[in-house]
Order: sequence, then structure tokens, then C-alpha cells
Amino acid sequence: MKKMLLISMMLAAAIFVLAACGSNSNSNTNNSSSSNVEDTGTAASAKVTIKAKRFEFDKPVYNIKKGEPTEITVVSEDGVHGVEIPDFDDLKLVSGKAKVVTFNDAGTYEFHCDIPCGNGHGKMVAKIVVE
Repeated sequence: MKKMLLISMMLAAAIFVLAACGSNSNSNTNNSSSSNVEDTGTAASAKVTIKAKRFEFDKPVYNIKKGEPTEITVVSEDGVHGVEIPDFDDLKLVSGKAKVVTFNDAGTYEFHCDIPCGNGHGKMVAKIVVE
């Protein structure tokens, strides 16, 4: 009986860990006059794809032009990952759902994965540089 209970607990723990990367969070707040976030119905001048896999993004820096509407898409290569840009209206992007964003202020905007995906989750950080 103890062996069965132990196996059940281990199975539940494994499901919890795997489900952490599979959760889906979608929230978007646009409170700043220095930015613009729209659904993908708007034409974008440029496109940026952020590829995410457990504990890393495909690039440390993504470059975007100031004032140019840019379609940003997050692609999860394993599980489900999201992107949060706290200094840009707390913008949150969900894997597979593009958003058109216009950065009206030049600068560096750090972002991170906002869906817990394991022990290395805290290392999932990159930057958008607006020139």
C-alpha cells in the first residue's frame, strides 16, 4: 500500500512539473502614452519572432525601430512559454498569438518568460532594444 501511495505521489508531482510549462496566461494592459499595442488586425511594418524553449530565448537582444509598428510573435519550442515586458505597459505575449506593438520611446526593454517552466525559469531573460 505504501508503495502504491509513493508511486501516486511521484506521478502527481511529475504532472505538476509538466503542466507548469503548459499553462496559458493572456493579459495586456496599455496605460502609457509612449506605446501602442494592438491586435494583429493592424498592418505591421516589421516582424519579430521570439523563440522560447525551456530556460532560454533564441537571442539575447531583439532590435526594433522607434515608432515602427512591429508584429511580435512568441513561438514555444517546448511546452508553452509567454513573454512579459514590465517596462512596456506590463505587456504580456502568449505563444502563438501575435501582437502589433509600437515603441515610441528609444531604449532597452528587458523581458522574461512569465510562465514558470522549471528550475532554470529565472534565467529566461532577454532584451528589446529600440533605436
